Amino acid sequence: MQITIRGELTMAQLRQAIFEQLIELEHVHALAFSQGATLYVNPSDGRGSPVELKGKDGRKLSKVFADGPYRSAAEDYKI
Repeated sequence: MQITIRGELTMAQLRQAIFEQLIELEHVHALAFSQGATLYVNPSDGRGSPVELKGKDGRKLSKVFADGPYRSAAEDYKI
C-alpha cells in the first residue's frame, strides 16, 4: 500500500501528515498490523530545490535502517 503526501513541508508538518494517515488507516480502515514500512523522503532546501544529505563520515546518505521503537524493560516484564 502506498501513501503519498504532496507539497513542500517542514519535517514537523511531514511527521504530522504521516501520523494522521496512519491514524486513518488504523481507525477508518481497521488496520491493526504492518510487516514494516519503507518511507522515501525527498530532502529540499525549503524553496523546492533538492539537497543531498551527508553522513557523519561525509559520504552521501541514501539509506537509514531502523529496527522499530525502543522497547522498555517494563514491556518485557509486563509491568
